[in-house]
Amino acid sequence: MLQDLDSTLRELLTRELPDDLVPQINFNFETPNKESITQLPAINLFLYDMRENLELRSSESIIERRSDGTATTTRPPARVDCSYLITAWPRESAGDSNEQRSTPTWYEHMLLGEVMKVLMRHRTLPPEVLQGRLEGQT
Repeated sequence: MLQDLDSTLRELLTRELPDDLVPQINFNFETPNKESITQLPAINLFLYDMRENLELRSSESIIERRSDGTATTTRPPARVDCSYLITAWPRESAGDSNEQRSTPTWYEHMLLGEVMKVLMRHRTLPPEVLQGRLEGQT
């Protein structure tokens, strides 16, 4: 299921980042180091922590009634908070004619700012970007 979360984050960022950035950016979900991030520029999303969200925990079973009069009972889904370390990996030079804007640090901060804007706009993942087994989750 975690690979579905990775795919969902990639889909969200691909849809929401500025159109001029998306074709250039490579998304990576591995441990962020120079050996694992080979295609630059890149945004790395490294899952570093998972914890059950106890506030959203429910002990009530879900009852699904069928048209034939039978019913099934299932346990409620576990709600898990996943924390990602997000890093940006620019090219050595962003290629802008403005000297300040051509520094790797400027470009890195610009990428991180754009990712942050997307994630702040969507405090929860929108249903239309959910991938795999996350589809249909609420």
